[in-house]
Amino acid sequence: MTTSESVRNAAGDHGLSEKGLKAGSVGLIGAVVIGISCIAPAYTLTAALGPTVSEVGVHLPAIFLVGFIPMLLVALGYRELNNAMPDAGTSFTWATRAFGPWMGWMGGWGLIAATIIVLSNLAAVAVDFFYLMLGQIFQNPALADLSTVLPLNIATTLVFIAGACWISYRGMETTKTFQYVLVAFQLLVLGWFAIAAFAHVANGTAFDATAIQADWFNPFAVESFSQFAAGVSLSIFIFWGWDVTLTMNEETKNPEKTPGRAATVTVVVIVLIYMTVSLATLAFAGIGTTGLGAGNPENQGSIFAVLAGPVMGPFAILMSLAILSSSAASLQSTFVSPARTLLSMGHYKALPKSFSKISPTHKSPSYATIAAAIAAAAFYVITRVLSENALWDTITALGMMICFYYGITALACVWYFRAQAFRGVHAFFFKFLAPLVGGVILLVMFFKTAYDSMDPSYGSGSNIAGLGLVFILGAGVILLGAVLMFVMYWRHPEFFKGKVISRTSQPYNP
Repeated sequence: MTTSESVRNAAGDHGLSEKGLKAGSVGLIGAVVIGISCIAPAYTLTAALGPTVSEVGVHLPAIFLVGFIPMLLVALGYRELNNAMPDAGTSFTWATRAFGPWMGWMGGWGLIAATIIVLSNLAAVAVDFFYLMLGQIFQNPALADLSTVLPLNIATTLVFIAGACWISYRGMETTKTFQYVLVAFQLLVLGWFAIAAFAHVANGTAFDATAIQADWFNPFAVESFSQFAAGVSLSIFIFWGWDVTLTMNEETKNPEKTPGRAATVTVVVIVLIYMTVSLATLAFAGIGTTGLGAGNPENQGSIFAVLAGPVMGPFAILMSLAILSSSAASLQSTFVSPARTLLSMGHYKALPKSFSKISPTHKSPSYATIAAAIAAAAFYVITRVLSENALWDTITALGMMICFYYGITALACVWYFRAQAFRGVHAFFFKFLAPLVGGVILLVMFFKTAYDSMDPSYGSGSNIAGLGLVFILGAGVILLGAVLMFVMYWRHPEFFKGKVISRTSQPYNP
């Protein structure tokens, strides 16, 4: 049976159908590489280690493990949904099948909004490290400062977004080739950094050599639930992106199995990378709030920018290149998810039909990819011009949206397979218990983060009328999705009346 026949058979009687994407273009290894690229370990760690240490101190490894648990549980649920319904719409399609078109539309919006926001941030980080790299190469600090020149910063960011859009437009095979090189390089440099940091500790040349202790892995040792919740929210953000492997399901070999396996492998590989590098960072720098300490607020913007020199010596430029390549690679691979979700929403008449256009040459979502690039560029320009705090607070609010759409999708798995849940050990654990626990954890984190972010001191400390800017931005993006949903209902009522995708309580068994 061919890949296209497999997708048709798995979807056939429920209104699901092919979009015209290039089937069979990505295997397991390619999907895992793209998944790791989308998570962007080098970029994510340099941005998240400092803020997470400021919340939970030496219990960073414990929080990373706790954040890993719901991600793994949700990934298992995603795998089961993909086995039954391999469709590029993922969260949008699956939530529609389980809960109906309204919840499905909001699930799709959560994914699109989160990825559009992070696309703009990835481009911004790539630009910062691009100019930092130029400063290091030419030994001219003034070149690094060019990223603070607003017109030049915006222009360079738009160039990065356009370049990533062009590669994504050319389809999965171009994407895959591009990613192999950049992912391999960043993982090599992260490994180098970790080994060098442990070597400094062993040689007595570390900044604040700190012995690794079993208590670091104890999440119950965190002082308060608010600190715990903030830490978990940050750790969920650093694992986010593995679901890109599912949005490629119509383009993978063996679409019922490969995407789910790739998602699980990606999450496991990433947690191993994070644990190794975080332990090396804590052992070398400690959690002090001065100097090179990981708890120093001045180091939280990019911990590796501060530690790369002391740890790697003259090879520190490799870390700048790794973070640049990490953010550039993730910028490109992150386009995969929103483009294919927009494609599916257009295909199933939840958005205008133009979003369903496929490039006849590259078999990629042509209109949707360009639309995602324009949205990311517009978001960056608007927030960057208005306020740098608004840009970074929106990134903080990103955790809310991740928990929102992951939680909806996990519970969609529970509801969709409810008739099968008690038919065996495998069904009970993978189709019911794992996604239920993972989904509940994420939705609890969503409401807890939403409540805490109302405090004006949350995030950058900015507020409007005494309400935290992080909450306003997070809730505002979700509310904007609801408004757009009603506009689409007014313009395209067929989808919302269940005439396009049928809702069913029983999965199709071909």
